[in-house]
Parts: sequence; structure tokens; C-alpha cells
Amino acid sequence: MLTIFSAPKPFHGHIDIIQRNAIRSWMELGSQVEVLLIGDEEGMVDVAREYRLRQISDVKRNEFGTPRLDSIFALARQAAHHSILCYVNADILLMDDLLPAVERVAERFDKFLIVGRRWDLDVRELLPFGSGWQSTLRARVKQHGKLHSATGSDYFVYPRQMFADMPPFALGRAGWDNWMIYAGRVTHIPVINATGAITIIHQEHDYSHLPGGQPHYRLPESKKNVALAGGNATVFSLRDANWLLIPDKLVTKKLWDGDALRQVETGLISISKSSSWAQLISALFHPARGIPQLAGAV
Repeated sequence: MLTIFSAPKPFHGHIDIIQRNAIRSWMELGSQVEVLLIGDEEGMVDVAREYRLRQISDVKRNEFGTPRLDSIFALARQAAHHSILCYVNADILLMDDLLPAVERVAERFDKFLIVGRRWDLDVRELLPFGSGWQSTLRARVKQHGKLHSATGSDYFVYPRQMFADMPPFALGRAGWDNWMIYAGRVTHIPVINATGAITIIHQEHDYSHLPGGQPHYRLPESKKNVALAGGNATVFSLRDANWLLIPDKLVTKKLWDGDALRQVETGLISISKSSSWAQLISALFHPARGIPQLAGAV
């Protein structure tokens, strides 16, 4: 029922270990799940052959040579055998609570976007995917893991026909994941924060694979991603989801569930239909930051 796709980094050193762990965890979800590896980074062909997975290599790149997410999503949409897709970063471990959660949402909505927070965990070794591996890993997360803030998103579950108009974002840079949540809200679909129902585990790593070893949010391509998304006003996070999925229910987010003022702001931006109006609304709610930006734009 689900096609999982990802665009891994080159399979070197520690990145090789955690990406293999991630891919194995996706495969452990069973025959209901199809896994696609998209890209032509070093080692990907060999890993796809080893795990008997489909690999799609003809990804478009930007002027910096970075793979483009619009190309990755389009290739997955064309190749997927299932009607529901899940993009996931290649360092993320998935657990057996994913499929039941997706089924619950798909039974209720024709269009939706499922997102959620991750647990950060230091993993240095290849994990043993034998009997009881999930219970062992959950115990390890409970003891050593840390729940990440609502600012980062590492997986997106949605029906195949959605997000066909994605801008040419650079993979592995900031801003595009925020646009996914913004795009969901602007098109008035349920954007569902499933942190309470879906456990995902991010295997921590350094930034040695990026130019200069810098974090992705400091790179020029991250600034370009934000600009392609429509500016800072469109930088939505998980706190801007308008539905909540927890183990026993799926509910709309109420005004008192968190920052009421932020919910009013995102609600107005979601019905504005243009990035220009979004910037104006954002400036009204954040005058110290927004008014100088508007003045500069004028």
C-alpha cells in the first residue's frame, strides 16, 4: 500500500552504516511496502543490487551539482506501484507503527500530508535486524534518545497526485521541508502531525559530506531554497500542522493547542494564496523582522 522513496548520500564510512540501517528498517515493514532508491551517488547501485531494490538514476541537478527534489519526487511519482508515497531521509529508521497510522488517515481523507518529529539517537554500528530488533531499539531510544524540536521534518506521507508543482529545491539543504507543510496548508488539505503515533529515529551524523563541512542551513543553497519557497513567511514547521494523530484518535488542532497567535498567523497565510500577501501578513505579526524586509523588497 505504500511506496517509500529516498535519495541517499554516497555510501562512505559512517554514512554507509546508517543508510544501510535505514534501508533495512524500511524493508522490514514487509511486502506491503515498496522501496525506491533515487539518484546515482557512489555505492547506490551496489546497495540496490544487494538488497534487490529498484534504483532510478536520472535525477536532474542544479547549477551547484546538487540533486533537485522536484526531479526526485517526479521520478518517484512515475515509478511507484502504490498510490500513497512516503519520502524519507536516508538516515531515518522507520518502525512498525507507520503503516497502521497511514491506513487510519487514508481511510478518512483522500488528500493529506503526514509529518512528525524524530528521535535523535547516536548509532555507530550496523543494527541486527533479527527477532525483537524493534523492541530493543525502542528501549535504546527511551534510554538515550532525544526528541527533536518541531523545526525539522524528515518524512512526508501523501497521495501520489500531490506536490506535482514543487519548485526546484536543492536536496539536503534547509527550507524545502518547511515548504511542504506550507503547501499543504495553502491547498487546504489536512496537514497531520503524527509524532504521537509514528516513531521515527534519526541516526546522528556530522556534516562532513557537505561543502566545507558546514551544517546545511548555513549554505547558500539553503537561502535559495527559502527564496524558491516564497520567502521567510512560508517557512512553516510541525507546529503549523492543523491536525494531530495520536494512538487512539485523529483530531483537528484547536486554537488552545499551542501558540494561538501563531495559529492565527498561519491560518491567514494559508488563505492568502500568494507569497506577497504571506510576507505582508508575516510583517504584521513580526514587525521588527518583517517591516524592514518589506521595505527592502519595495
